[in-house]
Amino acid sequence: MRYWLMKSEPDEVSFADVLAAPGKTVAWFGVRNYQARNFMRDQMEVGDGVLFYHSSCAVPGVAGIAKVASGAYPDASQFDPSSHYFDPKATREQPRWISVDVTAVAEGRYLPLTEMRGVPALEDMVLLQKGSRLSISPVTKGQWDAVLALMGV
Repeated sequence: MRYWLMKSEPDEVSFADVLAAPGKTVAWFGVRNYQARNFMRDQMEVGDGVLFYHSSCAVPGVAGIAKVASGAYPDASQFDPSSHYFDPKATREQPRWISVDVTAVAEGRYLPLTEMRGVPALEDMVLLQKGSRLSISPVTKGQWDAVLALMGV
């Protein structure tokens, strides 16, 4: 089992949206970074843990705990010309971008980024490294356990 931090802008898809979705499951779409795509395509497995992170908002932080609920499949938004995530170079025969489904597991207490920065167990977390902008990044078991403890989950 692996662990991941996955960033979502809450005005696009928030953790509350996932909790309200049928089966508490949503498609993780719109990833347009090759390294993040490769994590989904090559390393994520059903059941992997997910720290659902709200980014590009007033108080960024971990909003909930989720799990990977499907294998990788082509991101439909790449084929939709009306989508912000449309990619004219992608074809159905050779899709460029990947989605996975994510299911909410627990909400816990919101854990702000500012608080995470002060936790010694998280100092090596990819999210906290200078210049890190990946929308999906691996999380170690120790980091996972520390975040869950801080959230009271």
